[in-house]
Amino acid sequence: MGRLCQTDGLTEDQQEILKAVRTFVDEQIIPVAQELEHADEYPQEIVDGLKELGVFGLMIPEEYDGLGESLLTYALCVEEIARGWMSVSGVINTHFIVAYMLMRHGTEEQKKKYLPRMATGEVRGAFSMSEPGLGSDVAAVKTRAVAVDGGYEITGQKMWLTNGGSSTLVALLAKTDEGADSVYKNMTTFLVEKEPGFGEVAQGVTIPGKIDKMGYKGVDTTEMVLEGHRIGADQVLGEAPGRGFYQMMDGVEVGRVNVAARACGIALRAFELGIGYSQQRETFGKPIAQHQAILFRLAEMATKVEAAHTMMVRAARLKDQGERMDVEAGMAKMLASEFCTEVVQDSFRIHGGYGYSKEYEIERLYREAAFMLIGEGTSDIQKMIIGRRLLEDYALR
Repeated sequence: MGRLCQTDGLTEDQQEILKAVRTFVDEQIIPVAQELEHADEYPQEIVDGLKELGVFGLMIPEEYDGLGESLLTYALCVEEIARGWMSVSGVINTHFIVAYMLMRHGTEEQKKKYLPRMATGEVRGAFSMSEPGLGSDVAAVKTRAVAVDGGYEITGQKMWLTNGGSSTLVALLAKTDEGADSVYKNMTTFLVEKEPGFGEVAQGVTIPGKIDKMGYKGVDTTEMVLEGHRIGADQVLGEAPGRGFYQMMDGVEVGRVNVAARACGIALRAFELGIGYSQQRETFGKPIAQHQAILFRLAEMATKVEAAHTMMVRAARLKDQGERMDVEAGMAKMLASEFCTEVVQDSFRIHGGYGYSKEYEIERLYREAAFMLIGEGTSDIQKMIIGRRLLEDYALR
């Protein structure tokens, strides 16, 4: 293991967990990632192995049969998993966001009902906020839940559900009429139970099929169509309607740390591939790593990898300390995703023509890096969040 992406101040337990995950990635993910990714095949054996490692319950408290670890531990594990294959980290991430929202906002009954089974991976979570006509403009949500007979009836169409097919529990945002004067207080998060698979997976709930994507293969990304889905009031997250927007934003905030960690993992792997290839490939009688142009490129790549990792770790630690970290999470996500794209492109250039071949891993990373630029909000959205908060902090007095 090289010197990049080292994290100071980790406990022995954290170090042991990371060592176990890193070994699993090297032995069980990297050797098969290319074949599974090109076949767009769901990595069931890998997912089963991560269940055994306890990764699905990494942050779930011990009282609900999880490991009770910190966001930092989780983010560092995601970094390792994404280094092996980013799609696998996506399987974990959306599940984690749902578990996190339950931990932070769920009732005790909801926690007891779901968290122990989420810790083992028996219940698999999916996160549903986007719709066909909107992404970051959450206020424009059209999916509507109407109060009927002591419960709700939900109708609408959702988009970009990671784990949409394989999940059994979906945290879904819908508009409700709470009589509030703000659209943000007229949104509610529902815990929608369904069967895994495609087609009609619950009363009034249809998962049409997988969306074909340029990258992020293997993991199932889907739409979700609801037509008069009946759901009880006890399936409102926290049982109090009208809090959905704030609950979802809390989930997205930790999701941004996750995407930053994923970008760090991809960038680290791209650097490893680039520096390895540059020592094997020879031109003009010497390895290309000895040419100054390549040497400078490697130095810049390593610096970007290290900077992104450092910012990701800072954001995770702030959250673990209970501090507000929307600025830090946005900065980490923006920097890590942009640097990831640049590092992967540099590694691609080091590989030359071979980088364009599907035989080489860097071709897959090139397609995966693009998703980091848009997942959990584009860089432009992050800049808006960061800029507005900075104006609050540095307002003229």
